[in-house]
Amino acid sequence: MNLMGLPSSANQGTTFRPKKRKTPPSGSKGSQLEELITTTLGSGNLREAVKLPPGEDINEWLAINTIDFYNHVNLLYATLREFCTSDTCPIMNAGLYEYRWADGVAVKEPIRVSAPEYVEYLMNWIETQIDNETIFPQKPGVPFPPNFKDFVKQILKRMFRVYAHIYHCHFKKVVGLKEEAHLNTCFKHFVFFTSEYQLIDEANLAPLKDLVDKILNP
Repeated sequence: MNLMGLPSSANQGTTFRPKKRKTPPSGSKGSQLEELITTTLGSGNLREAVKLPPGEDINEWLAINTIDFYNHVNLLYATLREFCTSDTCPIMNAGLYEYRWADGVAVKEPIRVSAPEYVEYLMNWIETQIDNETIFPQKPGVPFPPNFKDFVKQILKRMFRVYAHIYHCHFKKVVGLKEEAHLNTCFKHFVFFTSEYQLIDEANLAPLKDLVDKILNP
């Protein structure tokens, strides 16, 4: 999927990060899984696309999909960056829900920041997680940590907040750019995946509960 033809708002205050993937050797299972993701997504059957292929490693599947979701959200938000500023969005929110930033390391106590600041903090934090080879191993044969799924859950829970902000605060702009179908497809894929592997608690989906319910139970 791509957003070719959209205005290059990624150059106005933020930079779209290039795709960051694990780089398995040619012909490895990782490469095969990436090809399978592309193939199944192209079929249009998103429910089928999220299912773990028979005989494949669940952590490998979680890792590759998490990186793909990072790329999708990153690019989606970059196209809206000129509309999402500290003036238009002085807090990171989704309707009545406000999100404050903390990573437990550089920012230990939650702080109130604007939406663009929150997203910038988040994307940098996710990139750091992906680049950390003790969490996302890059070399063949290196095992994932026993609690890898917990890392994925934390990443995707926070990633959901970007979708929630876009739908609540910028959906009219998305429609104006004629990209609502792309946004909806990305989010639908995200919802099917997180539901399939129980990666986001129901309470954290509350800002988009009606939409999530409609996707899972059409």
